Amino acid sequence: MKTIEFIGGGRITKIILRAFENAGIAFENTTVYDVNDEALKAIKAKYPQVNVTSNPEEIAKSNLVILAVHPPMVMEVLGKIKANLQSGSVLLSYSPKFTIEKISEVLGGHTNTARMNPSASTIVNRGVNPIAFATSFDPLKKNEILELFKPLGSTTEVSDSKIEAYAVISAMGHTYFNFQLQKLKELALSFGMDEAEAKSTISNMLWGTTETLFNSELSYDEVADLVPVKPMGEVEGTIKDYYDLYLNGIYNKIKP
Repeated sequence: MKTIEFIGGGRITKIILRAFENAGIAFENTTVYDVNDEALKAIKAKYPQVNVTSNPEEIAKSNLVILAVHPPMVMEVLGKIKANLQSGSVLLSYSPKFTIEKISEVLGGHTNTARMNPSASTIVNRGVNPIAFATSFDPLKKNEILELFKPLGSTTEVSDSKIEAYAVISAMGHTYFNFQLQKLKELALSFGMDEAEAKSTISNMLWGTTETLFNSELSYDEVADLVPVKPMGEVEGTIKDYYDLYLNGIYNKIKP
C-alpha cells in the first residue's frame, strides 16, 4: 500500500500512526481527514509529514482508506467517500455495528471492504487487531494488509460476525484493568517498592497469571486454589455481576 488515508483524526488514528512510526513503516503519502481543525492541528504538530484536510472532495483517493469515525457518523461519511473511492482501493472500517455487507452495499458493492477492531496497546505494537474481510476481497491485497499490520501486534483474520465480541473483550478490555493495575502500583510503592520494582513485579505477575490460567492444563478451581489467601474474595461475586451487567449491555448496544 503506497498511500493511506484516515477518515477521522481521533484516538484510534493517533494510535495507528504511532504504531506505524514505531515499526518504521512509511508511505508515499499519508493523509488524515477530519472536520475538526483542532484535531488536524494536533495531528500535524505530532506528524509533520502527514497531510491533513477538512475538504471532503479530497478524501478517499488513497490505496488504503481507513474509516475511523464513531458509529453515528458512518453512514454520512460513506456517502461522502462513495464517489471518490476507487474500485481497487481497500476500505477498512474501524467502526462497530456496521457489517462488511452493509458497508459494501452503501458503497455500491465495493469489493475490497474489511473491518478491524484495534486495541489501545497497538500504540506500543502489542495490540490485538482482529480483521475480517469481504468474501470478494482480492487475495493479494488481503495478504498485503495482513503483512502491513503484522508489526502492530496480533493481527488475526476472524469472522465479521465476531468483530463486536472482540471490541468488548480486547478493544475495551484495557479499561477493565487499567485502574486496578494503577492502584496496585500505588500500593506497591506505599509498601516500599520503587517504581521499577513495582512495574516489573506487576507485569510479570500478569503474564504468569494468564499463562497459569490458560496454559497450565489446570481447571479454574485448581488454579484458584494455588493461592490460599484471597484478600478480594468477599467482593468477587459483586465484580462478576458488574461484568455481566455492563459488558452484556455494551455488546447489545454495538452489535449489528
